Amino acid sequence: MLQLMPVPLSVADAVTDILHGRPITDPYRWLEEQDSPRTRDWLAEQAIYARSRLDAISDRDRIRSRIHELVDVETYDSILTSGNRYVFRKRGRGQEQPSIFVREGVEGFDEVLIDPAQRSTGDHTAVKPLQLSPDGGLLLYEVKEGGERTGVFELFDIEKRELLPDALPRGYLRGFAFAPDMRSFYYVHEAARQADQRNRTVYQHNFGTALTDDREIFRAEGSDNLRVLLVAGATCLGFLVFKFGNKRQTDFYVWSMGQQARADLLVSHAEYTFAPVFQRDRILAITNRCTPSSRIVEVLRGSEEGARFVDIVAETDCPIRDWVVTSTRIYVLYVRGVESEICIFDHQGGNLGRLPADKSDTVRIIGAAEQNDELLIERESFAKPIQISRYSPRSGRLDILAQRALPFDPSRYCHTQVWFHAKDGTRVPMFLAGRRDVVEAGTYPAIMTSYGGYGVPMTPQFSVFVFFLMERGCLFALPNIRGGSEFGVEWHNAAKRRKRQVAIDDFISAAEWLIGSGRTTPQKLAIFGGSNSGLLVGAALTQRPELFRAVVCMVPMLDMLRYHLFDHADVWSDELGTAEDRDDFAALAAYSPYHHIREGTSYPATMFVAGDADRNCNPMHARKMTARMQSANISDNPIILDYSRFRGHSPVLPLTERIEALTDRMAFLVQQLGLRV
Repeated sequence: MLQLMPVPLSVADAVTDILHGRPITDPYRWLEEQDSPRTRDWLAEQAIYARSRLDAISDRDRIRSRIHELVDVETYDSILTSGNRYVFRKRGRGQEQPSIFVREGVEGFDEVLIDPAQRSTGDHTAVKPLQLSPDGGLLLYEVKEGGERTGVFELFDIEKRELLPDALPRGYLRGFAFAPDMRSFYYVHEAARQADQRNRTVYQHNFGTALTDDREIFRAEGSDNLRVLLVAGATCLGFLVFKFGNKRQTDFYVWSMGQQARADLLVSHAEYTFAPVFQRDRILAITNRCTPSSRIVEVLRGSEEGARFVDIVAETDCPIRDWVVTSTRIYVLYVRGVESEICIFDHQGGNLGRLPADKSDTVRIIGAAEQNDELLIERESFAKPIQISRYSPRSGRLDILAQRALPFDPSRYCHTQVWFHAKDGTRVPMFLAGRRDVVEAGTYPAIMTSYGGYGVPMTPQFSVFVFFLMERGCLFALPNIRGGSEFGVEWHNAAKRRKRQVAIDDFISAAEWLIGSGRTTPQKLAIFGGSNSGLLVGAALTQRPELFRAVVCMVPMLDMLRYHLFDHADVWSDELGTAEDRDDFAALAAYSPYHHIREGTSYPATMFVAGDADRNCNPMHARKMTARMQSANISDNPIILDYSRFRGHSPVLPLTERIEALTDRMAFLVQQLGLRV
């Protein structure tokens, strides 16, 4: 029998800052130094402690076996299309990483183009197709190592089946467009750890030449905190300049490819949403200028006061989630409440109907073929893994291109919707999903998550994490808390920035409803979340620890007074605010999870998940939170850190490591909730 190790000692080395006249003490500031010997020793001790807890859990072999069955299935994603050619990422059973394939025609054979295993750089190397040339002959793809944000960007000649020498080095690709003559391409690239201003410059690269010979096309001037993105057209390029400050502003320039003239400024200092696309000689854009919700407009040049917007697809009472333009159609994805719907319009905004779809599914637009108006979408639900389908206007049907195998009977599962009252009296909907016998009635162990930010709606999606627990008799709860966009922009704004506590209150009210209605008990309720959702569960954990038995908090932000100082996270200031602003500081300090850990508190069993490669939510959050909670906790419940130097914000761990990571999380929750394996 494995011996349980004692909780590691984390030495407090307090640093006190004065923020807006208020002293803020940070006992574990030293854990922000990721590569220091002190931090690495601490991580090694945490790993030993975590393994002593996780490896001692019974039934790990059975849990791993079922996780293997659910994860090791054929998968498809990242599909691109041009004409009759499809390029996509696919992983076969037993493969550590997916490869990039090509298929000629819907019924064609899947042929491997790029296999990361052939690079001989290890199982953490992953590839992903990013863009096809308009003629379908060239492929731009990304190569990542582990969960890093940066990548290397390579080009592949599909016809000749050969790699081109024109690669962009490790860094961030902010924009890319093939030239019409296919002799060059345009790009915005920021090299890793680069100190110059290439990230604000658009270059033209001629195939077969050195990057040092690339020609500068456009440079954005102004503050240091800005970013340039490319919008590709047949004969024009658009340059979107995002300027990040207390409020985000957008400029939009248009430049005719191959011309020596300067780019024309069409939109300046826009504080509204503006996302354009080129449609032949027209510019269409989605915007919320002068309206509470989004609409699609044509952008006309020539006005002395700047661009003129003419409505094409008018604003409705629900937000546009996504849209795509083909040769004769505009496909628009709406999320009405919690139901997805795709409407079809012609280029003048005439309504051509809707796509046939099951409204209980979550739908995403993932691509389109301009030449034949074909649309590619993904569909999924709580018990339906992702299906990739194509819609052809000629047939009027949705035909499945690819789908995951189902190692279970989906008819045994269902979901329903209930409503609860939030702290301020607002009625909020919530999905309940699971086995039919569990959903119908009774008191069961329950697992809950939500998001509550950035206007992201919570709709039915398949997750191995959730499905494994539903199989074991768990009730899954997904409240549609404010901060999302299920009921329009007001639903998002109600929990944005200085009102973030509203989302946390809604989440806590959902937990109270589950307990008060007899669907579960505090001893049987677990919560989980990652990224912004990790912030949500971290706040709920520190504000109402007595409500929860277990917490899994993955790649989170938790120190909200310092988050903006790492990895350019200050670009999120419009959504979250920063401690630099006095009013933002007051709101952040009132809920920042790291600052609301209380000594002598009985905390639920908690697993933090993070890794060195995360540059979206810096892993210092999880490290500092683990240390502080372990010091403050007086319960027997374990506080553990699941940490990997390869883990980042991108889900690109090799198959074997994914299975082990999920086994750890499931074993942890099975033990804490008393589930049968």
